[in-house]
Amino acid sequence: MSLGFRQAEILEIARREGKVTVEDLASRFGVTLQTIRRDLTELDQAGQLDRVHGGAIIPSGTTNLRYEHRRGILSEEKAAIARACAADIPDDCSVFLNIGTSTEAVATELIHHRNLLVVTNNMNVAHLLARAPGVEVIVTGGSLRPSDGGLIGALTVETIRKFKFDYAVIGCSALDADGDLLDFDIQEVGVSQTILSQSRRCFLVADHWKFRRSAPARIASLGDLDAFYTDRPLPGGLAGKCADWDTRVVVGRPGL
Repeated sequence: MSLGFRQAEILEIARREGKVTVEDLASRFGVTLQTIRRDLTELDQAGQLDRVHGGAIIPSGTTNLRYEHRRGILSEEKAAIARACAADIPDDCSVFLNIGTSTEAVATELIHHRNLLVVTNNMNVAHLLARAPGVEVIVTGGSLRPSDGGLIGALTVETIRKFKFDYAVIGCSALDADGDLLDFDIQEVGVSQTILSQSRRCFLVADHWKFRRSAPARIASLGDLDAFYTDRPLPGGLAGKCADWDTRVVVGRPGL
């Protein structure tokens, strides 16, 4: 693709800031919102950017986007996914919530649950639930990752192995057509795999954008999970695989 001057500038801004918005770009370049939307669509079709609601982000590969950028992507969809997931978690049980913006959304929806024990390696989740009257929070310990408040490493794994959770809610950085959950940090992958091994029921929360991303490290298969909470129906082939695997797919819709 031969980029025009404006599209080249848009790409440079996205690489520098991680994300661009339609309104900000229209203001910067003094053009209409429709013009910017067309530029972003063309850049998306060329594989230069990934189009998201209200703007675009740089494509993923072997490194992840900054956490604050990921938190703002598809926030309404994440909230809908979280509501659907939290509705399937009863009071009076133990839950593990791992690292990720989607699991943080689930934590927000669990604030009014009663008699929950929540174990987490996500400091953001711990802060969200710290004042919830019906929730006891245990933090795993481990090496703190300043970029996202995640705890990883041998101490994290050792702590998780001391428990048997009723439910685990995990996220991932990407999902491929085979139904494999993928991530960027091999230490985080090891933690996620330990969580799955120590849980009676395992839930994945991930929006449709994860199907457009790639990451190098494999966590598990959708076939290893009890349920997958997302915001759009799965492509036919993968929907069929989930049915064969007996993995329940729940579509949470924003505004409902």
